[in-house]
Amino acid sequence: MIHKISAAHLTIEEVGAILENHATLELSDDARQRIVRCRKYLDKKIAESDVPIYGVTTGFGSLCNVSVDKDRLAQLQVNLIMSHACGVGSRVPNDIVKIMLFLKAQSLSYGYSGCQVETVERLIDFFNNDIYPVVYTQGSLGASGDLVPLAHLCLPLLGMGEVEYKGERMSGEAILQKMNWKPIQLASKEGLALLNGTQNMNAYAVWAVLQSERLCDWADKIGVMSLEAYDGRIEPFTHAVHAVRPHKGQIDTAAHIRELLEGSELIKQPKVNVQDPYSFRCMPQVHGASKDTLAYVRSVIEIELNAATDNPTVCPDDDLVISAGNFHGEPIAQPMDFLAIALCELSNISERRIYKLISGTRNLPSFLVAKPGLNSGFMIPQYAAASIVSQSKMYSTPASVDSIPSSQGQEDHVSMGANAATKLYQVVLNTERVLAIELFNAAQALEFRRPLKSSPAIEAIYAAYRKVVPFIENDEFMSPHIAQSVEFLRK
Repeated sequence: MIHKISAAHLTIEEVGAILENHATLELSDDARQRIVRCRKYLDKKIAESDVPIYGVTTGFGSLCNVSVDKDRLAQLQVNLIMSHACGVGSRVPNDIVKIMLFLKAQSLSYGYSGCQVETVERLIDFFNNDIYPVVYTQGSLGASGDLVPLAHLCLPLLGMGEVEYKGERMSGEAILQKMNWKPIQLASKEGLALLNGTQNMNAYAVWAVLQSERLCDWADKIGVMSLEAYDGRIEPFTHAVHAVRPHKGQIDTAAHIRELLEGSELIKQPKVNVQDPYSFRCMPQVHGASKDTLAYVRSVIEIELNAATDNPTVCPDDDLVISAGNFHGEPIAQPMDFLAIALCELSNISERRIYKLISGTRNLPSFLVAKPGLNSGFMIPQYAAASIVSQSKMYSTPASVDSIPSSQGQEDHVSMGANAATKLYQVVLNTERVLAIELFNAAQALEFRRPLKSSPAIEAIYAAYRKVVPFIENDEFMSPHIAQSVEFLRK
């Protein structure tokens, strides 16, 4: 599969398909022409103008008033990348780094950044050959874009920094020698074009949206299995209930649950209990709210996918080079915080269903084992889920409400979007783990309703799950089963 980078609208689904299918990237002819045209315009502007151009013929940040001689403009860009590569903490995962490479090349291809074609093509080379620059999770304020992580992303283009290639960590110089590539010789403005931008934040956001869609679907399916195992009622999912409060996510979730319950023997059984706990009967309202949030976040992130976010913005058609603020992460920092809250709520309600399943009510044995007392059964997986949910609640405190001035006050309001991104990453993983623990519990509880069966849809999930995770007769080492449950949700 070959994907040509162009000005055509790029969707999150397309990014997901590119990654899943291990597609090769190429610049389209129109993208190449836009890049060349912008670069020629900028070179002409520098040659003809005596007016300082921020970041092109001046220093950066609060050094914007310090002019740089024209014969040192290339060194200015190299110095920028070296000095800004001061990331700390753990490494950014390779799957996020790969999205960063793609998004950086995509953003530069619009022809508003002043890059050379060779520079954009080298980013594409790294993507196509699965060369992962070593990037760190801490150091970005989310304005002026993701300076620190993007510096680490781009240092290897110059033969500096580090990369991971085929599982081996090596220097930027070594990978260029191995691939028989020459270091990129930066032109004026290019360092700033590479470092300014939101590609670190947005890579996390794209990944999180793709994962969240999968998890929202699983939350419904696992929730329905828990409902069946808990001998719950179908009435709360009746369309008439949701038609009078017509939030799209709520209506869609109720419809999905009704569909999942079609053909169930269990749901048709006479019910002794008049009403179910909120964690069961309010799934449309809670899951639906998370889906509505996800839909909003998706719309914002997709706009960002199709944007040029570096600074200054070079506009050849308008004969302008404007220093402004498209690098500011606020437009996506707030949605990422919002998505973390939405996912946290999916795990929050999931943990409550886990608790009900092990509570020894509705003719289910305490802790879902036939001989409780001798066996602790599913007592402690609920502990684990509660611990994970508590951590997600901490991670769901918005990062975007904070700002610490930098660069001697020139950059006096920042988005903290990179912190929102790394927190969101953890909340996604945490939500997946809690849902996996619920599935572990729900499948176990469903056994105690035999010989009655759930719907064909739920029984199909159950049968597939039982191929990797067994029924627990007596106490076992539980951690491997939870890990297998997580893998099941991924595959």
